[in-house]
Amino acid sequence: MSNSQLTLNEFFKLHHDLAPNEVILDVRGGDEFAVGHIPQAINIPVDQINERADELKKFSRIYIHCKRGGRAKKAFESLEQLGLTNLVCIYDAGMDMWIESGYPVKK
Repeated sequence: MSNSQLTLNEFFKLHHDLAPNEVILDVRGGDEFAVGHIPQAINIPVDQINERADELKKFSRIYIHCKRGGRAKKAFESLEQLGLTNLVCIYDAGMDMWIESGYPVKK
């Protein structure tokens, strides 16, 4: 994995100030996303990431996260292999820690 990674706490500090062409990508399953997600996040489950990579090329930066970090790493590596260079992986934690930290959740 490249050095394009952030901890969950680093991401929280900057997530309010994303540029209009930046996106938060939640790679958990659709059912998990529906229960609660980071405001403004989009959902593409990790098992659909390769087929939907083209729609992600329009963003200047993609912040990838999941439940605990494993699927985010997998999605990051898959997209990187497909040539995307606009990726940032939230590698150390995910939605579980986001909720535990009391950060905002959209349902």
